[in-house]
Amino acid sequence: MGDEYWRNAFRPLLPGVSHLNYGSMADLEAITDRTACVVAETIQAEAGVNKPSPEWMQALRRRCDETGALLILDEIQAGFGRTGHLWAFEAFGIVPDVLLLGKALGGGMPLGAFVASRERMMQLTDGPVLGHITTFGGHPVCCAAGLAGLEALLSEGLIRDVQRKADLLTSHLVHPRIRAVRSAGLLMAVEFESFEENKRIIDRCIEKGLLTDWFLFAAHCMRIAPPLTISDEQIDDACRIIREACDEV
Repeated sequence: MGDEYWRNAFRPLLPGVSHLNYGSMADLEAITDRTACVVAETIQAEAGVNKPSPEWMQALRRRCDETGALLILDEIQAGFGRTGHLWAFEAFGIVPDVLLLGKALGGGMPLGAFVASRERMMQLTDGPVLGHITTFGGHPVCCAAGLAGLEALLSEGLIRDVQRKADLLTSHLVHPRIRAVRSAGLLMAVEFESFEENKRIIDRCIEKGLLTDWFLFAAHCMRIAPPLTISDEQIDDACRIIREACDEV
């Protein structure tokens, strides 16, 4: 992360790491044949649901191809149907070299994944030997839960309804206090004037039985990330509570 508050506790950090501006075409020139990899979120979540343009994401893929840098996409929040595609990168017509997964991957159990081709993974088998493994990785119970969750996600057709539900939420989130609503499927940010106003509204929502919070790097925005199984009636109720909270603070 590029925020000094979060980085400072972990110093000294790895040398040779540069932070580029997300979505900047000019900054792509900083990727050279000395760049080992580029790590980016397909959709910036904690920054308040920032979606890159398809042109930028495709240019990033081309630049990595030209320089030999690996493109590593973090979909720990955006993956598993959250944006209306199984993987958020599908909307941009690209494929990363490495995909990082977590959260929904475990179906409620703790599980994360580093996904790459067999050729890429075989490069981790030496120097040191088996240096990539962990004694706490690949727990069979967590893997079983993750597989069951993925099978349910695909067999029950939940992803097909994500965009319709997102559109329904957006249509109901209209209030003078709401400055903007940004959406990547059912990952949404509701923007208010300030963190203080957002916090008052969030506290009132919680008092009314609706759980939500703010984003680490966009504290003036309310997070909306419901389960993909949310019903239309639940969407109506949630939006009503948010509007009422906006009226009452």
